[in-house]
Amino acid sequence: MTTFALRRVDERVRSTLLTLGALLGCAGITLAHAQDYPSRPVRIVVPYAAGGSSDAPMRVIAQEMSKQMGQQMLVENRPGQGAMIGSEVVAKAAPDGYTLLLASNPNAISASLYSTLSFNPIDDFVPISLLGRESAVLLVHPSFPAKNVKEFIAYVKEQPGKVDYGSSGNGSAQHLFTAMFTSTAGLKMAHVPYKGSAQVLADLLGGQIKVALPGLAAMMGPIKDGRLRPLAVTGATRSPLLPDVPTLAESGFKGYEAYIWMGLLAPKGTSPAIVDRVNRESVMALRAPGVKTYMNNAAIEQIGSTPAEFGTFFRGERDLWARIIKETGARID
Repeated sequence: MTTFALRRVDERVRSTLLTLGALLGCAGITLAHAQDYPSRPVRIVVPYAAGGSSDAPMRVIAQEMSKQMGQQMLVENRPGQGAMIGSEVVAKAAPDGYTLLLASNPNAISASLYSTLSFNPIDDFVPISLLGRESAVLLVHPSFPAKNVKEFIAYVKEQPGKVDYGSSGNGSAQHLFTAMFTSTAGLKMAHVPYKGSAQVLADLLGGQIKVALPGLAAMMGPIKDGRLRPLAVTGATRSPLLPDVPTLAESGFKGYEAYIWMGLLAPKGTSPAIVDRVNRESVMALRAPGVKTYMNNAAIEQIGSTPAEFGTFFRGERDLWARIIKETGARID
């Protein structure tokens, strides 16, 4: 080999070693950052109003994670625009692990429902863990004449477009779950969007609206004391908290299955080391006795997935609801 050729080989080797050294240096910095994480309080943005079906369990989990990690996990409510206001805050935050998002169905739904978002509700995030899921429940005010799903359908069909249903916002799970149900049943109902589940519950209890399809967890109190009447649940099986209430599938809608889910996301670009750390801590928190008791009492199925599993699930939800939006013609206005 000539001297020139040997020099070229040496230069390539030197360049490769310099590149490898830089990569290892960056990896060392990232690892050190992850080992120090968290060195200050972590903000978990909940894009819904306080007191909702996702807010309460997140606060219980965050409290346990605070104990484990030695830093406060602060829950911050940023409701509005079908969970997109709070989601945008996190999407545009620094990818340093100190701003996280409690994601739910609207984060997958909105990828198809909105055309003018300043961020991508799927691609601008890194999945951390799918924390849990719960059935929704078809509820009516006690003054509503229907006692079961069959009577409900008959009553609404007699008054097309005159029966209102409330949801926690345009593009929310409550909105799309009901749209899917009414489309399948051939019903015409008027959608009344609110800014959160707490407002839906207040007006449902007051009789200002007669129908809603919210998550089961936050509704057990009014159901038990007779202030609301459950007609069906949306899960594949009956809820152990409402063993006498049938599923929608049992009520004539074979194949209907939908859950309100909750999971943690981080801004795109967050290091894998930090994602893995938050994943481990969140899964550990779900196993804590106090958290397990709360989740079981609220009929929330604890999951605690890996980041990869949550990513696959998240994209699957996007595809499912894109199809439902197309089939039902659901809109945000």
